[in-house]
Formats: sequence, C-alpha cells, structure tokens
Amino acid sequence: MKKRAKKIITGIVGGLVLVVGIIAIPYPGPGWLIVFTGLAILSTEFEWAERVLKYARGKYDAWQDWLARQSAVVRALFWIATCAIVIVTIWLLNGYGILNQLLGLNWDWLRSPLPIFQ
Repeated sequence: MKKRAKKIITGIVGGLVLVVGIIAIPYPGPGWLIVFTGLAILSTEFEWAERVLKYARGKYDAWQDWLARQSAVVRALFWIATCAIVIVTIWLLNGYGILNQLLGLNWDWLRSPLPIFQ
C-alpha cells in the first residue's frame, strides 16, 4: 500500500511539473529544465519516463547543436518566432488587457479576443 501511494504521488507531482514545463517551453526561462525535471521525477517510478527522458535529452541536444550550426539569419528567425509566440500568448491570456486596465489606457486592441478572459 505504501509503495502504491508513493507511485501515485510521484505520478501526480511529476506530471504537474512536466505540464508546467511544457507550457513554459516557449517563454524566457528554464522551460526545458522544468520538463526534464518532471520526467526525472516520473522516472523514479515509471520506466517509460526514463526512456522518454533519455530520448528527449538526446533530441534537445541535437536541436541545440543544429541551431548553433545555422546562419545568423536562421537563428534570428528562430528567436523572432519565439518572441511572436510569447507576445501572442500573453495577448490571448489577456496579459496586456490587465496592464491596459491598470494603466487606464482604454485601448480595446490590448484586450484578449477570447471571451473567457474578458
């Protein structure tokens, strides 16, 4: 019973850390580190997580190596796309709308188009 409870708790904690990491990947900060931490937590109880962790680390390293070999233009386009993802996500989640309201700007275009965030 104790072993099963540990497995369940590890699954919940590791799963939550993994989900947070996946959400954080496109944002500045340690998104991939959080993903690898979540997988490492899960791998203490689940064999599949250990395999996924090893695979993901290899793919991440290969991606970093590939990006480092690219021209400045390709690297710049990658970072521009990353910034665009961050900007659009913040807008969709109404991050700019909150600032708009706090600063009293009353600019409708800063508000999220998603009804759930209005």
